[in-house]
Order: sequence, then structure tokens, then C-alpha cells
Amino acid sequence: MMPLSMVNEGEPNVIVRVGGREETRRFLGNIGFVTGASVTVISQTNGNLIVSVKDSRVAIGKDMANKIYV
Repeated sequence: MMPLSMVNEGEPNVIVRVGGREETRRFLGNIGFVTGASVTVISQTNGNLIVSVKDSRVAIGKDMANKIYV
């Protein structure tokens, strides 16, 4: 298990756990980051990630990516 920010680009992964405060977990869940979902890092620039989750592309910061474990 490791944070999403440490995953290699192009590798499909499955979300194991979403950490952080309740409001953070709710926000991430609303945009598709839920346990069991498949997620792929498309690109990583200056710590910010563009990821594919639930047939959508989402940009998240490194702080949020560190709360998502795969």
C-alpha cells in the first residue's frame, strides 16, 4: 500500500483506502476516489497529478494524492 503520489504514470491501480478528515474523504468520494475504484496516473507535473478515475480525468494536488492509498 502506497500513496497515489508515488505511483508510476500509466499503471492502473485500485484504491485501498482514502484517508484525511471526514470532509476531505467526502470531497474525494464525490469526485470518484472511493475504495475499490480503479485509478491511473496520466501525468505528474510539479507534484500535481492528472488521474483517470471512473472514466473521468481529474487534476489533484500532491496533498490530496497523499491521502489516497493504492
